[in-house]
Amino acid sequence: MEMYNVVLPDILATFGALRLDAAVVACNASHYILDPDGDRAFLDRLSERFGFPVQSSTQAIVALCEALEVRRLILVSPYAPWLTEASRGYWEKAGLTVDQIVLAPGTVDGAEVDDLFNPYLVTTATLLDRVGQVRVPEDGALLFTGTGMGTLPAMAELARADSRRILLTSNLASAWWVRRTVKSDSAPTHPLVRRVQQQVADLHR
Repeated sequence: MEMYNVVLPDILATFGALRLDAAVVACNASHYILDPDGDRAFLDRLSERFGFPVQSSTQAIVALCEALEVRRLILVSPYAPWLTEASRGYWEKAGLTVDQIVLAPGTVDGAEVDDLFNPYLVTTATLLDRVGQVRVPEDGALLFTGTGMGTLPAMAELARADSRRILLTSNLASAWWVRRTVKSDSAPTHPLVRRVQQQVADLHR
């Protein structure tokens, strides 16, 4: 995880003469280890060096929580225990209360394996089953961590079941942040992006 942060400046430099309007680094874990203050300082240095805003998916989530007035999280984690705790620590240091952690194990040959911590092997059925009985507080949200976890079908189903529930992922928050940062006035094409953008708009009317 530390190596991600070591090589990130070189990776951003490979865009060469291509002028970016903004960039999001979608690897939560490498930013958990920086803590929120260190994360922001790192991103500020990168933004100054490259001349465009550089954001982390973790800080995009924090920004979206602020925009939605979310103060409490139900954390859905596909991570091993040590990384789940690093995730919890990051959000709590960012001023968010983690009320509950819902572990999302991987599935092999149709069977969940409780100690298989692999975001790429978490199924829609597991996600729906694990969060089905979770009660989200009034000022809270379901946050699915793990940028590689296939969350779209589960989130679509959860959104249909409860139109008011706030559902967050790293990629959704990143898409929202980029649209806001580049001041995009085009209509979002993905329904989940439209949904969260409308939730923010409804709060700030």
